[in-house]
Amino acid sequence: MAKIRKTASIEKGIEEVVRILNEEEIQQAIGKSASYLRKCSDPDQPQQIDHNDSFKLDKACLLKGNAPPLLSAYEFMISQEFEKLDPDKTKNINDMLVKFTILHGKLTEVITKAHDPEGDKGPDISPLEKKEINAAITELENKILKLKKAVDLKKI
Repeated sequence: MAKIRKTASIEKGIEEVVRILNEEEIQQAIGKSASYLRKCSDPDQPQQIDHNDSFKLDKACLLKGNAPPLLSAYEFMISQEFEKLDPDKTKNINDMLVKFTILHGKLTEVITKAHDPEGDKGPDISPLEKKEINAAITELENKILKLKKAVDLKKI
């Protein structure tokens, strides 16, 4: 029976890498097998992934057009530590979803303005517009991490 990994844990990130990359891509990225990664993804095993391997695997996932699962796991774990300083921020999922919707709207607005023919560089995206888009994406990613944590903390 498959083991359930905690949401956004290192083990879950590795599990996602194994889903995204095939055996050859894993071997090419870190010089190790998918079997090695499966052992690293087992929370009951002592085997742990090397930080440099994590980076290389995330890079391989990016090159394949996927989000970096291990980076997301690290960000989530760090956000959990920040939330310990103020745990009330994760209590109301509905409020978080409203804020998420607002941030999504902001991202959509920034991208739409950047493509506007009357913008800084017309339909091309200027460096300033790219900076604004990246900032909006980062805000949305941070809200997603908080939402993941809030969902993970809820009792089923």
